[in-house]
Amino acid sequence: MGSSGGCGVTILLLFCLWGVFFSLSSAARLSVSRQKLEVAKHLNRLNKSPVKTIQSPDGDTIDCTRPSFHPEGLFDENKVSENPKAKVHIPISQAWHANGRCPEDTIPVRRTKEEDVLRASSVRRYGRKKHRAIPKPRSAEPDLINQSGHQHAIAYVEGDKYYGAKATINVWEPKIQQPNEFSLSQLWILGGSFGQDLNSIEAGWQVSPDLYGDNNTRLFTYWTSDAYQATGCYNLLCSGFIQVNSEIAMGATITPVSGYRNSQYDISILIWKDPKEGHWWMQFGNDYVLGYWPSFLFSYLADSASMIEWGGEVVNSEPDGQHTSTQMGSGHFPEEGFGKASYFRNIQVVDSSNNLKAPKGLGTFTEQSNCYDVQTGSNGDWGHYFYYGGPELENITANNNTGEDSLAEKGVNG
Repeated sequence: MGSSGGCGVTILLLFCLWGVFFSLSSAARLSVSRQKLEVAKHLNRLNKSPVKTIQSPDGDTIDCTRPSFHPEGLFDENKVSENPKAKVHIPISQAWHANGRCPEDTIPVRRTKEEDVLRASSVRRYGRKKHRAIPKPRSAEPDLINQSGHQHAIAYVEGDKYYGAKATINVWEPKIQQPNEFSLSQLWILGGSFGQDLNSIEAGWQVSPDLYGDNNTRLFTYWTSDAYQATGCYNLLCSGFIQVNSEIAMGATITPVSGYRNSQYDISILIWKDPKEGHWWMQFGNDYVLGYWPSFLFSYLADSASMIEWGGEVVNSEPDGQHTSTQMGSGHFPEEGFGKASYFRNIQVVDSSNNLKAPKGLGTFTEQSNCYDVQTGSNGDWGHYFYYGGPELENITANNNTGEDSLAEKGVNG
């Protein structure tokens, strides 16, 4: 009798365990199904019906779409005009140009793929930087590690009201050690405190396997009005930046790139505040006015910027408890100079009269100068400039981890 009862308990227990397993399995499948549906909806929001489609040699698909918003009173080329002469000026294009161009009344948009979204930690976080990804020059003594896992080598100005900035940036293709790391070179237009209300407009080039799925050097923009918490995104991955140009695609590959002891290539980026409408406009090179960030996106930047930064940034995820080998710029230290180290040249700020001027009181900042460093200078051709970058030189005890799994790692794959 006791034996029979024990057998019944065992069968009941197995049945209960099977029920729990079945419930968990069904819940997991339902969760994955919901996430796949969420990804599909997000792709539908991002990818508009194209007038024309261009297949880029690098694997991108560029959709020529009609802009949903047509701004009034486009940029007057006489507002901010400066064409500094330099010994190095070789035309740079984007890879997709090899296979066609978009019609004049459309804008080129890099098509987002399902696998792009699945690499993100969530659909909501796709196309967004992680919190605290901003260099705060006075936040640390030299050579202290940035606890956010981001490291920088920058030049900056502060203490005045700024209405824009310009720089010509040397273009490289730095090596990235881990897919969740990136390397970028950009300028920052900053307003507010470095707390929860930071306003930032950013533009430059980046290599980001996590965002784009490859190691190509790509043109990018970013904006946030709340220190990367809930607002803003890269490129056109959310509403905000209004593109008006049919020639240049945000997030598309820049070609060619510089080589060590070889040909050098650079791009010029200008961001300035239209004194009439108050919007922040972006120009790429001397010929392409790309679009603008409406002033209503921001609080502090609705008036002016309080700090401008130029320089490089990498993510150090400390794989295996050691400092990453991900390169910044060319991957070489600034003292190596032209043709070897990466540079920013003809650094300028826009003043309240909407004129480009040399920056006053240019400072520099890096968390670990033995890994990534910066050195400034000035001359007649390049105006104010700096060399920056480097590789890792020593192993550092692990003290940071991103702690986020991608949607693909959670089982949401096609």
